[in-house]
Amino acid sequence: MPRKTDGIEFDIHPGPNKDEDGKPLLYVRTAKGNKLTKQQFLSRCKKNHQVYADTIEPVLEAVIDELSRLMVEGYRVDTPFGSFAPKLRLLGEHTDPKTITGRDVMYDGIEFKPAKDFVKQAGNNKLGFRKSGEPVGNSQMHDPKAMAEALRKSLLRGDASIQDFMYFSHLKRDSAKKYLDSLCEGEQPLLQKRLRGRQWIYYRVKDSDKV
Repeated sequence: MPRKTDGIEFDIHPGPNKDEDGKPLLYVRTAKGNKLTKQQFLSRCKKNHQVYADTIEPVLEAVIDELSRLMVEGYRVDTPFGSFAPKLRLLGEHTDPKTITGRDVMYDGIEFKPAKDFVKQAGNNKLGFRKSGEPVGNSQMHDPKAMAEALRKSLLRGDASIQDFMYFSHLKRDSAKKYLDSLCEGEQPLLQKRLRGRQWIYYRVKDSDKV
């Protein structure tokens, strides 16, 4: 059967929750490989809407500049995409509003509420969905034997970087780092990590004093 080539491409991943038999429940998300660069986005605008890329970019830069200026002042700003506003967070727990000062408040990112028309148009998918190449991404993370063998191969020279472990485990970077970091935790950790330059290097605890 020929592979479906239209629609939104998705990956299948094992989640943190398990069923009655102890198997991880699966979830889906859009495939990360479908990301477009800014230049690719501008090129598509030029091609599909007969507008010049060198005209769009200055307009977008002006929108970003003005949005950031207004949000610094505390405004919520409506745009064709939706509304943008600074997100604030209280430090600690408070019950009396009279005790709260500016020192108790911190900036916590950007709050974005998409416009209804934008949501409707972006969700108007008529082409369906299709699986990406991998049947279940990172499913090997739930196989203790496979992970133990990948770790053994990674540490043959005495230490391992995240990239080394990614190569043998076939995990993506976030999952590989999460797994290695988990082996550094607990009362009797298997690994210890140290920063070498800009990357983390992992060692077996019994070998860490030789570094």
